Amino acid sequence: MSYLLDTHILLWAAAGSDRLTSEARRLIEEPANTLVFSAASLWEVAIKNGLGRADFQVDAKRLRIGLLDNGYVELPVTGAHAAAVAGLPPIHRDPFDRLLIAQAQVEGLEFIAADRIIAQYGGPIRLV
Repeated sequence: MSYLLDTHILLWAAAGSDRLTSEARRLIEEPANTLVFSAASLWEVAIKNGLGRADFQVDAKRLRIGLLDNGYVELPVTGAHAAAVAGLPPIHRDPFDRLLIAQAQVEGLEFIAADRIIAQYGGPIRLV
């Protein structure tokens, strides 16, 4: 199975955080699963780190290298992804999360997130 991981899930997995649930850990550690991260997540980390957000204190370049070194697949942002955001209901205000949801929908990926607001979109979203 292929999964697009939300930015917080990526950060928690990279840091080995105990905030990662056992279900999320199981999905991430399953060798048969393809783990996908979005270029939008790296953009989010870079922006929010620059704003001094405590939950984004990681270098986006190092995060990318670590994810690639660990077998994650990078998903670029395309025009189709950006256009799909317009079709989403205004449930979540964070533009990065909205883009990630649109990417999952366009690419047919299950989106793994810990945010209950994101789960309200339905579709290919797994709340962990």
